[in-house]
Amino acid sequence: MKKPIVNLSDYNLNWEEEFEYEKKRIIDVLGDKVVGIEHIGSTSIKGLKAKPIIDIILGIQDLGEVSNFVFPLSEIEFEYVHKPEFKDRMFFRKGLWGKGTCHLHICEINSSEWIEKLMFRDYLRLHPHVAKEYASLKKELASKYKFDRPTYTKKKEPFIKKIIEIAMKEMYGK
Repeated sequence: MKKPIVNLSDYNLNWEEEFEYEKKRIIDVLGDKVVGIEHIGSTSIKGLKAKPIIDIILGIQDLGEVSNFVFPLSEIEFEYVHKPEFKDRMFFRKGLWGKGTCHLHICEINSSEWIEKLMFRDYLRLHPHVAKEYASLKKELASKYKFDRPTYTKKKEPFIKKIIEIAMKEMYGK
């Protein structure tokens, strides 16, 4: 299997439409199991460079139900990928390996996974200077780890955690 490279693209207005298209298809196959569904990640932040992969977070009541979603989601080309490092979410992908077009993260609604992913997205949307900082970091890491996507992703984590902590303090005084 060819290793995926880190390739950042300029912001694309079509990313929002792609999210809406996938959202509708997911709701069509999962119905009332969907409690919440949101566009997350860099493609959800206007003006931000990103890997051209639409990240979607799906909130459900019980993570134990996800095994029932594998077949319906496969009908709309989402493939379940076992990721033992993900303790509180399940992961599905769409597209050719190394050239995925969409990532679907399923977690329990209002879990820390749900809250933190939305908090990070919303904070960057509300603070363009922070989004710009994040863009600079991503550009630097993409250059340094072009052929090592796992390291690229791991090296972004301290920044993401810092922003989530700041957002928590601002919103909840925690």
